Formats: sequence, structure tokens, C-alpha cells
Amino acid sequence: MRTPQGIAPGIMSGAYAWITIGACALVFLGAFESLAVTTVMPVVSADLEGERLYALAFAGPLATGVIGMVGAGNWADRRGPTAPLYTSVAVFVIGLLIAGLAPTMEILVVGRFIQGLGSGALTVALYVVVARVYPQRLHPAIFAGFAAAWVVPSLIGPTVAGVVTELFSWHWVFLGVVVLVLAALLMVIPALRGLERGGAGRAAPWAFGRLGWAALASIAVLALNLVADLPAVGPALAAVAVVVALVAVRPLVPRRTLRARRGLPAAILVRGALAAGFFATQIYLPYLLTGAYGFTPTLAGLALTGGALAWSGASIVQGKLGMRLASERAVRIGTVLVLTGVTAVLTTALLELSPLVVVAAWVLAGGGMGLASPRLSALTLAMSAPDDQGFNSAAMTVADSFGTALALAVTGVLFAALAAGGFAFVAVFALAALLAAAAVVLAPRVKSGPDTAPPLS
Repeated sequence: MRTPQGIAPGIMSGAYAWITIGACALVFLGAFESLAVTTVMPVVSADLEGERLYALAFAGPLATGVIGMVGAGNWADRRGPTAPLYTSVAVFVIGLLIAGLAPTMEILVVGRFIQGLGSGALTVALYVVVARVYPQRLHPAIFAGFAAAWVVPSLIGPTVAGVVTELFSWHWVFLGVVVLVLAALLMVIPALRGLERGGAGRAAPWAFGRLGWAALASIAVLALNLVADLPAVGPALAAVAVVVALVAVRPLVPRRTLRARRGLPAAILVRGALAAGFFATQIYLPYLLTGAYGFTPTLAGLALTGGALAWSGASIVQGKLGMRLASERAVRIGTVLVLTGVTAVLTTALLELSPLVVVAAWVLAGGGMGLASPRLSALTLAMSAPDDQGFNSAAMTVADSFGTALALAVTGVLFAALAAGGFAFVAVFALAALLAAAAVVLAPRVKSGPDTAPPLS
């Protein structure tokens, strides 16, 4: 399809404008809700007298999201992405309503669990919609839009949530999003009409076994987010939970992913390692800046803003370059930038360098994520058969969740164990650097080759 001027249409052209806006809005609102809750949860916890369930309100959605990802992927491979998308939005809205109207902390946590289930499924369904609606040449651009939709809430989400809570109440941080989600869905509906399952002429079977493994993996993820609070037995419980998580995740990703088989399996593994290294560092940067350098929380947050802006900017650049920048090359450059940024943070913690090094390093790391992450998404779809797009999209998002959850759990145990000795930050950032280095080493294997394993369906 060409425009009258002979220029190939982009994601904001007439044919794709509404679904682009609607899909990015759904991603934005999911990200906003996740980040906004971080700001209001102390108020919610005090209001509902639920301090003991504070951590569970964050860990729960991550755990249930894994089940949503796997279920939506399987459903999309069977019947196409339309029904999973509608259902995931409905589940997400139900979770918002329950949380927003919750009279007790227990009910709010239930709402958060349901939110996570819907949010995880929504992400996978949208990825399959991208595969079915947009031509491959536009995938880098639409995934750049998704990346920007995730980054922008990190800039405005906490502030907006704080203002809404002060002017109205914390309930509207949940309830106010409902109307916006439904409006975004209306923009997407026209493009969904007529979308059927993939072109192989067969429907994938219901993968009840994988759903069971996803449930087990969710329990392991939840445990990994809780054991860091048990210093006496934390390391032993963390080791058990890591083993369980790794065993459970194997059926949820393409064959030989944990062995980094060239092509799709390696792309999934690089995605998980890169997310783990980046977010394991980012979580502890405010601790480093406030604890070791005396930054205020606001100033420490601004240091992270530079990385968010760099992520968004690099995503836009790679999207505009399109096929002029090979996806494999973008992934290699991006992983190196992330490793450089994490290593600089580690060096700063070890040698007590200027905090300005941390700020500059995080801009570099954010730029690396903006280059690599959208291209790993595009590569995953490019190497997926139509009937495997749901499974592989789910595998990609599962890799993000598991990589980050595993890294945060282990760093939590390390930080608690070494805090008294003064080497906690060094240990945490060293582990993050190892994960980022693994992504750099494995990045050349994302390119398909003769030994590429077929996707598991």
C-alpha cells in the first residue's frame, strides 16, 4: 500500500492511525497504572490499615501476569487476537474497579491480582495484533511507540497520581483509568474486525499443561519477591525458588531458550537478561544516590528521568531508521550501551566516584534499552510462524517478567546479607553487570542461522 505521493505509509497514516493511537494508549494506561500505584500505595496502606500486605500488592500482579501472558498467547494462536484482547481489557477493568472500590486491603490486593492477570494478557494480545495488522517493515516503528508509551508514565505517572490523591482520593487513581481504557479500546476495534487465526489453517490445541507451569512459575515469582525479607533463611529459600522458576519457565519459552540456541531462543534469552540487568540496577540507583550521596528523593528520581528520556529518544530514532538499521546490529549496540552504563554505576559504587557519573551512565543505559528492546520484539515476530505468534509473544513478555523477578529476588537477598559490611551496592551492581554482559555475549546469536530451532507451539 502506497500513499498518492508514492511514499509508503507509516504507523500514523490513515490506514493505521486509529489503531496506533489506541494500542499505544492501552500500553500507556497499563504502564501508568503500574507506576502510579507506587506513589499512592503508602496512602492506601495507611487508609486501609494494610501495611502487612504492602509488598503483596506489588508482587501479586507480577505473578498473575505470567498466567495471563501464557493464556492469552495460547488463545491468540487458536482463534486470533481479537477475543483475547477484549477479554484482557475486561479483566483489567474489573481489577481496577475492585481496587478502586476496595473497603479493605485484602480486597484491594485481590483487585491488584486481577489487574495483573488482565495486564499480562493485554500485552501479549497487542503484540499479536501488531503481527496481524502491520507489515513487518513497520514493526520497529510501532514497537518504538509502545516503548515510548511505557517511558512517558515514568515521567508523569507519580506526579499525576499524587495530585489526584491530594485533590480527590486514591480511589480515583484506579477508577479514573477505567473510562480511558474503554476509550482506547474503541479506537482499536475497527482494525480488529475480520482478524482470524493465523494462516496455517489449523488451530493450536489448548495448552493446559503450559497454564499449569505458568501457575507454578507465578508462585515461584511471588516467593522470590518475599524471601528477601527473611534474612535467616532467605538465601536457601531463594535458591529453591530460583530452581522452581527455571524448571517452570522452560515450557513457557521456545525450545532450548535457556541454552541460547541461535535465532528465536537466543532473542528471548537476551531480552530476559537485558531487562534483568537494567532493572536490577535501576531499582537500587535511588538507594545509592540518597544513601551514599545525600540526594533528596526528588533529585534521585530526576537521575532516573534521564534514562527514561534516553530510552524514549533511542526508540524513536531506531523506529525512524527502520530497515536501514539491521535489527541484529541494533541489538548488539544496545546491549553494549546497557553494559557500559551498568558497569559505570558499579565502578561509581566501588570507587565512590562523582554521582554525575551515575547520571551520565544511566542516560547511556536507557539509550541502549531504547535501541535493543523494540528490535528484539520485532525479531521475535519476524521469526514466528502465524500460528506461533501468540506463544512467542507470550514467551517474550514472560522473559521480561522472569528475568526481572529473578534478578530482584537475588539482589534483595544480597543486599540484606551484605548491608552491614558496606558492600551491598557493589554486590547488587556486580550481579546486574554480569547479566548485562551475558546479553552482550549472546546478542550475536539473535540472528537466524542454519541451527535455528523451530518455535515451540
